[in-house]
Amino acid sequence: MCGRYAVTTDPAKLAAEIDAVDEVPEPEDSTDLDSPTPRAPGPNYNVAPTTTVMTVVKRHSPDDPDDDPLLRIRAMRWGLVPPWAKEVGKGPLLFNARAETAAEKSSFRASVRSKRCLVPMDGWYEWKKGPLDSKGKPTKIPFYMTPEDGTGLFMAGLWSVWRPKGTDAPPLLSCTILTTDAVGRLREVHDRMPLIMPYDNWDDWLDPDHPAPGELFAPPPQPLAEAIEIREVAPLVNRVSNNGPELIEPV
Repeated sequence: MCGRYAVTTDPAKLAAEIDAVDEVPEPEDSTDLDSPTPRAPGPNYNVAPTTTVMTVVKRHSPDDPDDDPLLRIRAMRWGLVPPWAKEVGKGPLLFNARAETAAEKSSFRASVRSKRCLVPMDGWYEWKKGPLDSKGKPTKIPFYMTPEDGTGLFMAGLWSVWRPKGTDAPPLLSCTILTTDAVGRLREVHDRMPLIMPYDNWDDWLDPDHPAPGELFAPPPQPLAEAIEIREVAPLVNRVSNNGPELIEPV
């Protein structure tokens, strides 16, 4: 499942590229990384669950709910916190959700209906079993999957709003990345992959007023998967504290 990825695009730059409103707070406005909405740090070559990440949503203006919804860049915690959760950090991290069953799960059901998002990334990591180590345990070989043409990826996700009870703290925005059956050569690394959302499907996927067509939850077409480069990388990525472009360099 997708538990690590790399992203190097700045929120303001992405907003300009896709004609979106950048709602990610500036660094001086949000210096506490434990804040519910700190600015997503850029570039990050080793994004891990609970990190604050950049997402794309489509929402109406809070001042005019009858206006046309706009694309918005928002910072969210990677690891969805359901609205009914008593506190953050208890229970599973929920950084992934199976696309096939998300609508049936209490943690994701409401988000499937009206809170769908995109998670931008340059590529993602997966591991496969390698030779046995000195203790007889299989090693894990990391691989990095990224578009061959150097373009970015936008993965289908779900998001949620959690409000702490009995305090004046701001609401926490959080998200999860949908996964699906791996396609084509990607199956050689892992049987699951994040659900890539092509640009032509963005309007239907992000529409806040209507459910997404069921076919958007299906695995991506094979030509899309075949355009993904599979690159073995160094075990540096195994430690979250390691972070730099050397993590995505081929072995």
